[in-house]
Amino acid sequence: MEHYEEHHKETFRDSALEVAAGVERPPVVNPHYKRAKRRRLSADEYVEGILAGNITVLSQAITLTESLLAEHHELAQRIIERCLPHAGRSVRIGITGVPGAGKSTFIEAMGGKVTGLGHKLAVLAIDPSSERTKGSVLGDKTRMETLVHNPDAFIRPSPSAGSLGGVARKTRESVILCEAAGFDVIFIETVGVGQSETAVHSMVDLFLLIQISGAGDELQGIKRGIMEMADMVAINKADGDNVPRAELTKRQFLNALALFPMPESEWKPRVYTTSSTKGTGLTELWRGIEDYLKFTKTNGYFDRNRSRQAKYWMYETIDSELRDNFYKSPRIEPLLAEYEKRVLEDKISSFAAARELLDRYYSE
Repeated sequence: MEHYEEHHKETFRDSALEVAAGVERPPVVNPHYKRAKRRRLSADEYVEGILAGNITVLSQAITLTESLLAEHHELAQRIIERCLPHAGRSVRIGITGVPGAGKSTFIEAMGGKVTGLGHKLAVLAIDPSSERTKGSVLGDKTRMETLVHNPDAFIRPSPSAGSLGGVARKTRESVILCEAAGFDVIFIETVGVGQSETAVHSMVDLFLLIQISGAGDELQGIKRGIMEMADMVAINKADGDNVPRAELTKRQFLNALALFPMPESEWKPRVYTTSSTKGTGLTELWRGIEDYLKFTKTNGYFDRNRSRQAKYWMYETIDSELRDNFYKSPRIEPLLAEYEKRVLEDKISSFAAARELLDRYYSE
């Protein structure tokens, strides 16, 4: 039997259905071209550029703080130490909320309001990292099309990299660098409700929870810890037919917050209704933020909170370094697989295995 392809070729020899042979791949335009390596700036050049408000240098410095290379870590620490005396003069606001609450759209709308009042805004947007590939989309900038072109705004997306509470481990260092660059308002957008938000709460002056209405039981799925940490709640997407539901949700949250004990700041959390697309409620919310800052600075809580946060991150860094050194120890790393096998075979308890490994680590 004649093969179908040969029959098809003979039948449609002069037809447009015939597939033409491909052409050879063209050579490289310049086979001798080599990409020139970018010269690495010195610590002095980094600090000079940051203090001058150079966004490119600031971005490169933040990249250094996020790097896992030892040489980058050492350089980043020198830069941070030099920038530290120029930091601390900003308002740090943590923003979290349920997925779909419109956090990025809210930040863009509020960012335009803030910069319109003469402030310089830095947005540190934390994107979730994949547990499988460890990668992140980092797409927050694409949802802030207007703010990204604002000369008084700086947007930096960073991967969470498995960090607690959806906050990148180096976010606090990034805040210091942004403050040294002249940004006096810092927004830190977290991954969202569902994880422990202790990390972001321990690096901001005000914690803002974004919520929406019309999604069933408005308080369902919101952890009590999140509610207790919130200094303000914004019921977003309060526009059109959703306005009555937003007002109802506002009353529900006010009733829920009234059941909680008075926080250490002695500030009674407020609830606002906002619309990021219409721009309504944003002015009132910002006035509430200014009221909060004035209130906490007057009663001394603002400074006490900043001092406690600095202490918290010192111990947090110690814990992180100790954990990393333990797992990377040449004495411990070869033993981990052996102890894992013994635990899985019920030959030793998890607690006893951990104790033996720690004893070996500290005794040798």
